[in-house]
Parts: sequence; C-alpha cells; structure tokens
Amino acid sequence: MDLATLRHFFAASPFLRELGVQPTAAAPGRVTTLLPVTERLFQHTGQVHAGAMATLADHSMGTAAQTLAPDGHWALTAELKTSQLRPGRGERLVCEAWVVKAGRRLSFTEAEVWAEQADGRRVLVMKASATMALVPQDPEQDTATP
Repeated sequence: MDLATLRHFFAASPFLRELGVQPTAAAPGRVTTLLPVTERLFQHTGQVHAGAMATLADHSMGTAAQTLAPDGHWALTAELKTSQLRPGRGERLVCEAWVVKAGRRLSFTEAEVWAEQADGRRVLVMKASATMALVPQDPEQDTATP
C-alpha cells in the first residue's frame, strides 16, 4: 500500500477524519501517522485523552496489518492493549505501527505513540499491541465455522 492509497484509506474513515489523523509513511507491514494536538483532544487535566491516543495506535496498527492482508480481506481489531507511559503533551502525536507476525487469519501488531514538540524533540507516551483478525470483505466468503 503506497502513501496515496493509505491517505485514501484513512479518508474513508469518518472517525479518523474527525480526529484529524494523517498517514505520513507506509511500507509493507509498517505505517506512520500523525495527529495534530488541539484542545478538543484534551481531557480535564490538559493532556491528550488516552482514548484519542489509543484510537491513533489502533487504526495505525490495523492499517499496518491491512498492508499485508490477503486481497479481499479486512484487518479488524480482535484484541487491543494500551499502556500510557506519560501524559500526551506536545504539538503533535506521531504513531509508528508495525506487524510483528502476519498470519492467514490473525496478525499481531505493535505501536508506539510519541508526543513531539515544535523543535522535534519526542517523548514516548504510549505503547500498544493488538491482534488483528483478517476477515473477508464479503461475509459470504467466510468458510470458518462458528
């Protein structure tokens, strides 16, 4: 998946458009995204809400898995774990996501979310991992038994 395709993929998600998430790099099994920090993302303590950071990591990991998914399949989150390490404060959040192991039915992914200052200094604020289920885009094609 090239960067132009990745941008189209992100633009197709109303929630990601609403948040302002932007893909910035793509390679097979790897995706980098950016989220400008604005006040609307803050919780009452003046830092970015953990839910916004988790969403950034989740969609980035799912997209990394999507770059390796078989044609005609979606990578959908089956399990998600996040660990917030520090408050999300800065000019932007940068998420680097990658596939640890790609499989036929499941892919295991990880991500790091960094708070980046205007001068380029970065601080790791969240680690995440997710299991992505690879499901047919056409449910009629799913031959798995329940």
